[in-house]
Amino acid sequence: MSMLLTVFLTIVFCAAITLMMFSAVAFIQNEKFFSSAPKEAQAVLRHRDKELFYGARIIGWTLMIFSLLMILGVGVISIWDGFRSGFTFWQFFFRFVFIFTVYKIYDMVCFDYFLLMRFHFFQYYYPEVKEVYANRKYGYNIKSQLLKLLVIFPAASALVAWICTLF
Repeated sequence: MSMLLTVFLTIVFCAAITLMMFSAVAFIQNEKFFSSAPKEAQAVLRHRDKELFYGARIIGWTLMIFSLLMILGVGVISIWDGFRSGFTFWQFFFRFVFIFTVYKIYDMVCFDYFLLMRFHFFQYYYPEVKEVYANRKYGYNIKSQLLKLLVIFPAASALVAWICTLF
């Protein structure tokens, strides 16, 4: 049952991140949300004073808040269920590293490859960046993605698992 909950929470986490990205790109359209984009893309982004349509930013911020609440909920439920079930360090660690690993792979495949490179989702809303991504076969930050996947997320998972076992 615990593994099933972990899989469900992972799906919710990925859905929340997708909703967050969609709300930032399509509705809010504030270049401050794209600090992880390549410097050359950031350099050509133009500020958008005008909303995509009336109320777009309100919809975007509402979706963003909902997304953040979903992410917070995943964390709270992950920890609460672990306490309730008497998880050990390794059980907590596995749950957190599983959620983060699946999310990062999802991010790399769905966002970076499919949405950015194949379907040009970002370029649709920000046509000024088309040239920046024109000759790329994959997204722009593979080193950063792999660092998170192989080092940062496992270390964060271990830290949170250790903190959870203190209580």
